[in-house]
Amino acid sequence: MGLKEEDTTILDKTSNCCNGVAHSETPKNESNAKHEERKPRVRGKDYFEETPLLMALSTYLSYVILGIFGHIRDFMRSTGLEETHMSTELDRKGYVPLYQSFESFYTRNVYRRIRDCLNQPICSVPGAVIDLVDRVSHDNNWTFVMPGTVTKAINMGSYNYLGFAENSGPVVDEVQRSIERYGSGTCSSRHELGTLAIHQELEELMARFLGVEACLTVGMGFATNSTNIPGLAQKGCLLLSDELNHASLILGCRLSGATIRVFKHNNMKDLERKLRDAIVEGQPRTHRPWKKIIIIVEGVYSMEGSIVMLPEIIALKKKYRAYVYLDEAHSVGALGPKGRGVVDYFGLDPRDIDLLMGTFTKSFGAAGGYIAGSKAVIDHLRAQSHSFCYAASMTAPVAQQIISTCRVIMGETGDGEGQRRIERLARNTHYFRRRLQQMGFIIYGNEDSPVVPLMLYLPSKIAGLVRYLMKRGVATVGVGFPATPLLEARARFCMSASHTKEMLDQALSVIDKAGDYLYLKLSRKKRSTEEIVY
Repeated sequence: MGLKEEDTTILDKTSNCCNGVAHSETPKNESNAKHEERKPRVRGKDYFEETPLLMALSTYLSYVILGIFGHIRDFMRSTGLEETHMSTELDRKGYVPLYQSFESFYTRNVYRRIRDCLNQPICSVPGAVIDLVDRVSHDNNWTFVMPGTVTKAINMGSYNYLGFAENSGPVVDEVQRSIERYGSGTCSSRHELGTLAIHQELEELMARFLGVEACLTVGMGFATNSTNIPGLAQKGCLLLSDELNHASLILGCRLSGATIRVFKHNNMKDLERKLRDAIVEGQPRTHRPWKKIIIIVEGVYSMEGSIVMLPEIIALKKKYRAYVYLDEAHSVGALGPKGRGVVDYFGLDPRDIDLLMGTFTKSFGAAGGYIAGSKAVIDHLRAQSHSFCYAASMTAPVAQQIISTCRVIMGETGDGEGQRRIERLARNTHYFRRRLQQMGFIIYGNEDSPVVPLMLYLPSKIAGLVRYLMKRGVATVGVGFPATPLLEARARFCMSASHTKEMLDQALSVIDKAGDYLYLKLSRKKRSTEEIVY
């Protein structure tokens, strides 16, 4: 069984996307000939060291102990031996419980213990240095009291890749002028009275920046995936999703009504096997050909720090006449010689990607997201997207922030400042990663990725490391189950172009001492003694 001949475009009979059969039948013009001569750039090396056996056993044991003591504490709360600080659900006959038992148990007895390390409030711009609002708890993290003091720390946790999270400078001045002209909100959807001239300017600029025909912008990054994927796939379509895809992609896939199959992370053999099986077997029960097969991947995976194997995915797409939906939330601005994301990083033609998605919340220091591609597909989404039809449109100051930063990145303004930031981010990333590896930590991800996960394994070490760093003026993010697999708790450092070498050295010095104190230097690889040059 194969794909229907008439369904070889991502929009049935409404698009002329350059892929699949349409791609092979399109006459080759001069630009296509140049594209064929391109050779993808070499991908950076990945680092995924196996979990040490002792740490795996210790982590399992720690969860067993937490579970035992959690049940004891729950029994004491239910009998009145211990005061409870949470709402108790009434046992009403015939009513389904509001809370799932495991999730509620985990929140009470595991998450609460390290709650002071998570969801830390701030009271400043999330730049290279951040102001943390101090808070104390007198009831074991059930509630917090804020004494009114602030702690300054080096910010190693925000996705401020290019350092545009600022409250002064030419970009901010342009944003202020846009408020004077357009006001602070639109109070309407794009389909009604919410489309301003600045929205059209933004979408034309982003399409030019990405090298595609058209672009659609949305006021919320999460909704860009969750409300637009249902406009691309329906019942009878197949979505092949990487197992580490973001929750917004997963929700969008589920809402579409299409069949979802998950392939192993960055495993091209598994992806090809599932593509081949899908084409041979067709749809379940009927064995009819799939209307569309869409491969959904991310550019940079925010928990792993890995980079998608895009050249191989494009080769599979062309071989099996599938389509590619690429989420560049963490790669646009942060990767590539010109900051245009993972497509730029590999030196590929953006026309080989059917849908390019990204967010403005990271490299652009703003809010919202975009989807870009052929004009036919984007016009279809303008009519079908729930976030375009029903949600209030992006506010003018946010749109202006994106326009101004994008022009700096493209080199149209700023006297080369955008290129300097892109190069500084890459330099900071390589320096920080190599220093951590030299110290003996287990570091995950690609050597070019600005997301740097440091493996902790034990849930108690999330609290230990975050508290240790915070007391010494370094703010970072600790991540554990269910955001990661049970055995793979980690700290996640995010590089920024706004970090100076002195800031990185100060943070590395504190992390080095924390690694000795908490026994975190678990790598079994031979440590390099060479001096790492910034």
